[in-house]
Amino acid sequence: MDEVTLMLRPEMPGDAEAVASVHRAAFPVPEGADEPMEVGLVAALRDGGHLLEGVTLVAEVDDRVVGHVACSRGWVGSGSAGGVPAVGIGPIGVLPAVQGRGVGAALMTTVTRLATDAGETLLALLGDPAWYARFGYVTSTDVGVEAPDPAWGVHFQVRPLVPDHPTGRFHYAPPF
Repeated sequence: MDEVTLMLRPEMPGDAEAVASVHRAAFPVPEGADEPMEVGLVAALRDGGHLLEGVTLVAEVDDRVVGHVACSRGWVGSGSAGGVPAVGIGPIGVLPAVQGRGVGAALMTTVTRLATDAGETLLALLGDPAWYARFGYVTSTDVGVEAPDPAWGVHFQVRPLVPDHPTGRFHYAPPF
């Protein structure tokens, strides 16, 4: 596949199995497990009503789902009982056959635009700083946001979307 024509769209109810297939292919299976933990995490986020509609996206090539990014409600500060709403990003997965062709970058760029347009204040994720820096992500502590687990260090990153973004501890949706 030399050239891909990519279409991004919001995840729809009928996408669940195709999305699970993407994450099965994109992530390793931990020792002793039947499938990657990302598959169960996305299912739990979906089943619990935690995925943000219109911002959780699939990427398609030739009507086949080849990528997915989950976006769920998170909070900065006091958690769901009083914190400032923010967006937790992840998992994000791309089928190995199309990795390195801009699918993940397109998903991240589009999520940032959609979240900004929706008035969100901050995006947060756990990932490789070298990859996510190009999308404006920084180590969370550099801008006053604490990781849910301090051991995550530089791998917990945020992208403030407004100058007066919230500060404090980040809290993911319950399935995390």
